[in-house]
Amino acid sequence: MIIHRLHPEIFQITETLAIRWYGLSYLAGFVAGYFLLKVMIRRDQLDLNTQQLQDCLTTFCIFGVMLGGRIGYFLFYSPQTLLEDPLQLLRIWEGGMASHGGILGGILVLWWWSNKHGKSFWQLTDSFAVVSPLGIGFGRLANYINGELWGRPTGSDWGVAFPLELPRFNPGGAMDHLRYDLPTLQQYVENGWLPLRHPSQLYQAAAEGFFLFAVLWLVRQTTWSQEKHGRISLLFLLGYAVARFGVEFFREPDAELHFGWMSQGQFLSLFMILGAIACLKLLSVQKSKGSHAKTPRRRG
Repeated sequence: MIIHRLHPEIFQITETLAIRWYGLSYLAGFVAGYFLLKVMIRRDQLDLNTQQLQDCLTTFCIFGVMLGGRIGYFLFYSPQTLLEDPLQLLRIWEGGMASHGGILGGILVLWWWSNKHGKSFWQLTDSFAVVSPLGIGFGRLANYINGELWGRPTGSDWGVAFPLELPRFNPGGAMDHLRYDLPTLQQYVENGWLPLRHPSQLYQAAAEGFFLFAVLWLVRQTTWSQEKHGRISLLFLLGYAVARFGVEFFREPDAELHFGWMSQGQFLSLFMILGAIACLKLLSVQKSKGSHAKTPRRRG
């Protein structure tokens, strides 16, 4: 049994300003992605110079991932909140990001940037697809540290009790001052008031993040990925969606279930799976037609 007592803040600067693990996770993903993309440039896998990479990556992170993830969160999970308080969109430090929205936002930003600078869209997405799982993985670790997006109840030995699932322990709640008090939390767990849950954030960090990154990094070096731009991008979408769909069975649903069993995350992932498979099949057919094209006969 584990009782979650990690603090979301690394250290406090003022009463309202602090360095948080959530922000550090985005920075870690940005820095790791930057250096790995520079490796791809040196290997002639990405046609950018250092200045272009910095410009593209910054635009991708700020307007694609962060803004797209924030908008996606409210559209997919809490549209009423945005209608009641539009400024909530800017309060990123309060949490609330949707991976599906961040992915869609990132794709749109790369499409815009590649057209503006005359670069290959698919080459860009292939390269960014490889490093993106690292950002997802770090983000999921931050979700665990924050004690949010917890899993479904479990009787396993590695189950974790998340105090923040009870409003009384939330910031400003009646028992906020006891959120990290171990004897109080143990009493809540023993009395059944605070259930043990799957640490689904860690499952997602491993599956959607670090494992997917390792697979894509290895596949990126193969001739299969280099024969046709777009394959790595679609493999990323497929791998992320499959991992997300599977782990969602261990995660507490964020919204009402579809068809009585399917979470919102699974519902969105299902479309990604079908779309990625269809596009991979289309790329395969196009290559097959090209390789079997008949050589025109010479006359004369």
